[in-house]
Amino acid sequence: MELAGRGDRSSKLVRAPKTAELIADHLRSNIVRGVLKKGDALPTEVELVRQFGVSRPTLREAFRILESESLIVVRRGSRGGVLVSSPETAVAARDFGLLLQMSKTTLADVYEARKVFEPAAAELLAKRAGPDDIAELRSTASTLAALIDDGPEQADFGEWTAVVFRFHDVILDRSGNNTMALVGAVLREVITKHMDRAVTSATDPVAIVKQFKQTLRTFEKFIALVEDGDAAGARELWTAHMNRAGRQMLWGELGNETVIDLYR
Repeated sequence: MELAGRGDRSSKLVRAPKTAELIADHLRSNIVRGVLKKGDALPTEVELVRQFGVSRPTLREAFRILESESLIVVRRGSRGGVLVSSPETAVAARDFGLLLQMSKTTLADVYEARKVFEPAAAELLAKRAGPDDIAELRSTASTLAALIDDGPEQADFGEWTAVVFRFHDVILDRSGNNTMALVGAVLREVITKHMDRAVTSATDPVAIVKQFKQTLRTFEKFIALVEDGDAAGARELWTAHMNRAGRQMLWGELGNETVIDLYR
């Protein structure tokens, strides 16, 4: 099909969607709108072929499209069938991570983005937080405090790092903004790998413990601000924390490394 351009004599070729793509669009729409829910079984292949008036290869091509999007699971064999699924965050994280790697994105670039959306999430959390949100923040901070109390001799800094990042997760997850929470989840693997790398690259355990203690004090101040509903204060404190943590996490050549360096 060719459509003439308006105001000139040029024309552009517009590809008509394939039948399999139209079927995938129809089924995808039903899944997204909740007409088909996770765990539901689609009609049999014979029934769908009759319903859509297509061949089996065309229908199977539509299945492949939806399967690649993690919207369905195709079980083959005598007891096979097609079940509605839901996209996993890990799938999006994998694909986005590959894009970051292929575009040679630096760790400093990733951290710069975090310094934009995490303080905003902190502000939203302080505005909206309920008892359950504050309780989860306190629980995570208490876990870090218990690890620090055990002392550096018994320290598993990887475990400490995981708890610190869990606090960041709570802020994003509890901010009330689903987009921020999903962005954080997509970046989680990249950020946790980077944090592990930064901590294991450090050579002074005493300095590391000092940094974690400072982080814990920040967490406790942040929780107090959230309890008071001080949104501006929460944002200001978290911005300062992110700036300080950035200087600690991107020391030396770490900031110039690309995301792909984490996976070597």
